[in-house]
Amino acid sequence: MRKSESNAEKNSRRRFIKTAAAGAIAAGSFVRSSGSPKRFVLEPEPEPEQQVSANDRIRIGLIGAGGMGFGDTETALRVPGVELVAAADLYDGRLTHVKEVFGKNVFTTRDYREVLSRSDIDAVIIATPDHWHQKISIEAMKANKDVYCEKPMVQKLEEGLAVVETQNQTKRIFQVGSQFVSSVVYKKAKDMLASGAIGQLNLVDSSLWRRGAMSAWQYSIPPDASPETCDWDRFVGHAPKVPWDPKRFFRWRNYRDYGTGIGGDLFVHQFTSAHFVTNSKGPSRVFATGGLRLWHDGRDVPDVLLGLFDYPKTDASPAFSMNFRVSLADGGTDQAGWGTWTYRFVGSDGVIELGDELVIKRPPPAKEPGTSIDTFPEAVQKAFMAEYRKQYPRGEAAMKEITEVKYSPPPRYDERLDHFKNFFKAMRTREQVLEDAAFGFRAAAPALMVNVSYFDNRVCEWDPEAMKLKARA
Repeated sequence: MRKSESNAEKNSRRRFIKTAAAGAIAAGSFVRSSGSPKRFVLEPEPEPEQQVSANDRIRIGLIGAGGMGFGDTETALRVPGVELVAAADLYDGRLTHVKEVFGKNVFTTRDYREVLSRSDIDAVIIATPDHWHQKISIEAMKANKDVYCEKPMVQKLEEGLAVVETQNQTKRIFQVGSQFVSSVVYKKAKDMLASGAIGQLNLVDSSLWRRGAMSAWQYSIPPDASPETCDWDRFVGHAPKVPWDPKRFFRWRNYRDYGTGIGGDLFVHQFTSAHFVTNSKGPSRVFATGGLRLWHDGRDVPDVLLGLFDYPKTDASPAFSMNFRVSLADGGTDQAGWGTWTYRFVGSDGVIELGDELVIKRPPPAKEPGTSIDTFPEAVQKAFMAEYRKQYPRGEAAMKEITEVKYSPPPRYDERLDHFKNFFKAMRTREQVLEDAAFGFRAAAPALMVNVSYFDNRVCEWDPEAMKLKARA
């Protein structure tokens, strides 16, 4: 610390150092790298050993056995005392694979209602195309099942309040599958933001750059795909009726009839985590732009999308702006990867960067404001600098090095597993989860408004408290 540092600056830095130290103690292990930055290891809460009796086992059903459904089920079964009883899917090959992976005794069906009607199922995982989320969620809760529903919670804005109302009426446990609210990294970000580690939040900035077929939803189509092996009519459901199309069936994210595009698949994660970290309920204004630039494969959603969002000040959160940018056509990204992601919470005194770990960057404040006097007459410049140096006698520039602290999760940490642990714990205690239907809709709504703004070419006004789209002027 230099002698010219003001008392206010000293106090500010001391507060930050104390905050970081307190966080380190709460986090557990402390690891110091050679030189800077300082590193801390975040440790999840210790778990007591669980001895689950046969009568206390949680029996789940899977509805939608695609990539997310399989992944969710495999993660859920890592939690002690959970077993898979039944699975529904509209492609026969996936039902065969369910038995190959999870056991021949798992009941399989094309009709999800057969899963909901079983008395031996306590909860369902809903991992269907987006246009089925609302209907199955409501039916499942009314059938006395707890629900883990993949994001986004609903496909359309007008569907959300019905899910919220159904959960309120049935008192079922309902959790949306956007896992970052259960992450030790994001919990630390929430704590650090609240502690004032970066000063006053003013901007949340995020970008995701992707390249390659899989990251642009060009999923593989099985060679036996046909109207005989796939229940096309049930898949279409309430969407517009069109002839059998294997691309629509297996690559449904590319079509507005069934999916929600970049907004519902990718933006929604950012809204979920931003709302969690900042205690916000949602933006008041949404605007989006972009276009279909590369993947001219029949899809009718953009592959480049940019969104701007205004968040109002509330008792629980400051006013701030947010911008998200996603490209599925980025030529600088590894073909095989799932993208390069940046996520920054920008404050008046520093920045929180989020990813697999949390990084706080807090440059020391400038010791003098600097000057812009080059256009003044020389005599005026000399007089100005004479007074300036009286006020700032040392003439020091800001320190070059940035104070940087990193918080990392332990090796092989999996926030998805923690998300399912929270869900099953809530099922046993009957205490509602954080990411319930209201939270899930408040995260899904701005993601869906991105699509409304893009396709209608307009700014959307939203009431985040009432969860309603304001009428157009």
